[in-house]
Amino acid sequence: MKTVILCGGYGTRIRDVADDIPKPMIPIGGYPILWHIMKYYSTFGHKDFVLCLGYKSNIIKDFFVNYAMHSSDFTLKLGQNNIEHHATRNAEDWTITMAETGLNTMTGGRVKRIQKYIGNDDYFMLTYGDGVGNIDIARLLEFHKSHGKAATLTGVYPPGRFGELVITDKQEVVGFNEKPQVSGGRINGGFFVFSKEIFSYLNDDENLVLEQEPMKKLVENKQLMVFEHDGFWQPMDTSREYNLLNQMYENHNALWVKW
Repeated sequence: MKTVILCGGYGTRIRDVADDIPKPMIPIGGYPILWHIMKYYSTFGHKDFVLCLGYKSNIIKDFFVNYAMHSSDFTLKLGQNNIEHHATRNAEDWTITMAETGLNTMTGGRVKRIQKYIGNDDYFMLTYGDGVGNIDIARLLEFHKSHGKAATLTGVYPPGRFGELVITDKQEVVGFNEKPQVSGGRINGGFFVFSKEIFSYLNDDENLVLEQEPMKKLVENKQLMVFEHDGFWQPMDTSREYNLLNQMYENHNALWVKW
């Protein structure tokens, strides 16, 4: 099963941390947050990734193409094209498809443009390249398969600046409260599972936002369910959140680290 990660946005709200790299490459404890997300999925056995690239995609490509040099010490003999790696970390057994999905393409268009890489799989997972959590991926996938609908998103308890989900007691999403008056409801935390029917809700228009018209149509058709996660979840949208995640990692309190 493929795990798709959205990595193409500009990350304008966190430019004060790093304005020369894409947001998924901003580091936590020396490794990009994108790497942390992939490492987390891999601990559940999901190691086949599709990265939806856009802004400064060459930096993401370079990191993985030259992964050994980025992740270990090495000795270089100039003039001999000879590099000896002194491994400090075991090589990851990941398969990574780098998909150029457009510089300005929104999330819905990006997902549609990687349809060919999903192939004949009945399901695929998807998340954002800028948030971590301790979601139980195995239970999430089991939940999605159990209800038989097109889409599952993970509902989390948020910082209050996000719009809330309106959820029935049967865990069906029936609407969105974009500007809640009182914080306390769940929001979309990413960590989606989609059945292949999701592509009928999408097109490759670069202006198509997954979280808007496609999600509204899923709600209208009663095809969107929520996996309720009560544990840790944290996006990295601001310098404050960047500092928070790095402090957690440095203090050995990174709740997403399962390795």
